[in-house]
Amino acid sequence: MDDLTGFQRDLLYVIAGADRPSGQDVKDEIEQYYSSEINHGRLYPNLDTIVNKNLVEKGQLDRRTNYYAITDEGEQAIEDRREWESQYVD
Repeated sequence: MDDLTGFQRDLLYVIAGADRPSGQDVKDEIEQYYSSEINHGRLYPNLDTIVNKNLVEKGQLDRRTNYYAITDEGEQAIEDRREWESQYVD
């Protein structure tokens, strides 16, 4: 997780907290957090990065819609990150 951008980490957390969200679901959630519009050119390449790092898996709901799901490796990365953070923040 140490080689992810903050945005990619946020995407990972959103996916971990949802049940197989679509890209649009992730986009909607992240836009609420950032209080601004996130364009497809930013969102999907970053989703692909965390998929390629095996932190998230990507599947198809239908011909037009993909879903994203946290992998065991992604869950472990979040757990490791939270342990590291807890050294500094209560």
